[in-house]
Amino acid sequence: QVQLVESGGGSVQAGDSLRLSCVVNGPTFSRYGMGWFRQTPGKEREFVAAITRNGATAYAESVKGRFTISRDNAKKAVFLQMNSLKSEDAAVYYCACKTGAILTTPPSTHTREYNVWGQGTQVTVSS
Repeated sequence: QVQLVESGGGSVQAGDSLRLSCVVNGPTFSRYGMGWFRQTPGKEREFVAAITRNGATAYAESVKGRFTISRDNAKKAVFLQMNSLKSEDAAVYYCACKTGAILTTPPSTHTREYNVWGQGTQVTVSS
């Protein structure tokens, strides 16, 4: 059974940076597609960034140029480097895993494409 554990959230000022981590407890991490989503109260969970098995990435327009997703297969982890944070970036951030990803699958940007989720980590940004 695959489990995800996020860390790295916190409270920062606008313009600061944070790095989120997601460690995956699963036997074949290198075969998983991974993503980050975020959610604020009363809103649907929204796509932030995704990375495929072979390292292809995709980003929401709102974070392009500021956020970077990466993965370390040896550490079974995916990361989200968040720079130049804005107040509108404040949310609970969720790590997501797509265990059935095939090699040619493009980055998955919809919640329905992921089958395993972490518990979430809070990011607060003060202006």
